Amino acid sequence: MIPFWRKKHQEEPDKITFTVKNGEILLEKFITTFDGKRNPIRNFSCEELELATNNYDTVNITMIEVYFKFYKGFLQDRQISVLKFKSNEEYAYDECINNIVFASQMCHRHILKLIGCCIETRVPILVFESPVKYGTLRDHIHKHHEPHFESLSWKQRLKITTEIANTFSYLHVGFAKPIVYSNMNLSHFLLEEHYVPKLFDFSFAECIPKGETQIKEAQIRGTMGNMAPEHVMKSVLDEKCDVFGFGLLLLELLTGQSWLNGFLNSFAKKYGDSSETEDEDIKCSSGTEDHHWLWNFVKKINEDNWFVEVVDPIIVGEGLCPEIEQQMKVFAKLAVKCLFESGEDRPTMIDVAKQLRQLYLSAP
Repeated sequence: MIPFWRKKHQEEPDKITFTVKNGEILLEKFITTFDGKRNPIRNFSCEELELATNNYDTVNITMIEVYFKFYKGFLQDRQISVLKFKSNEEYAYDECINNIVFASQMCHRHILKLIGCCIETRVPILVFESPVKYGTLRDHIHKHHEPHFESLSWKQRLKITTEIANTFSYLHVGFAKPIVYSNMNLSHFLLEEHYVPKLFDFSFAECIPKGETQIKEAQIRGTMGNMAPEHVMKSVLDEKCDVFGFGLLLLELLTGQSWLNGFLNSFAKKYGDSSETEDEDIKCSSGTEDHHWLWNFVKKINEDNWFVEVVDPIIVGEGLCPEIEQQMKVFAKLAVKCLFESGEDRPTMIDVAKQLRQLYLSAP
């Protein structure tokens, strides 16, 4: 058996090695991405975070995703969230570094605040300002039958989507180099008290280079099915790719069904695969079989009593007046415009945010 003092002595060089390596890579990434600029964040030791989470006790896990876990913890009587990537995953390191670089730039009420990180481990550990208490937006849409997650009303969904659109407007225009999030997903929005959304997970975020309008030959990364056609087919990445993903998010909130769970296929099977529509203003993508469902969706929202077949039963169960039905139709058509095949035909996120705000302010 190795004596405790010798074991500790053997582990120290690893911490030094990881600290130097991670520090160098982070500095290089900060320089190439944001010209070396960042908000100040704290450097935590392994011992501090082990103490804060009771040695990462499983009872402190608040959220589990494919590549990481969130732990609740306490630092000097302050509640925190500790995000620990799975060190054995192939892409965990690059995604973790990307999270530190981008999250450290953020100063927005709807983005989870990064307060520091630990770079003494092979894959750094992230520390955020507050614990995950109320789950994600996906939880409240798809797990509302569970005791910890309440369903969301129509007005709450309007409020949340307006705030999310404002957040992405900030990413697109609030920096010298526009930031493309490129991985829109309901599970990437934590909900805090009063259903305030907080964006996190910048694993696939990228900056558009100065003087350019898009990233060419971008690495194709993101949730399959949520990526814009030009990103998948041409390896192009720009702000309009986020708009496409946001359009899918809007439809998921309207219907209560997920792309990944096959609500698109259900529309296609139930209403046929015709690719014609009488609405000339709708230029949905029809380049691939996967997008035929959009035409069917547009046809449905132009029919009488369309909401019975399309809208989340939770919302329908609240009781619908003509004003809300009209709002839902405008909401649905805005979502479809975000899903136009050509990025040039999609609205900007600022325009989307303005329209959603008008809907929210006029909601009964």
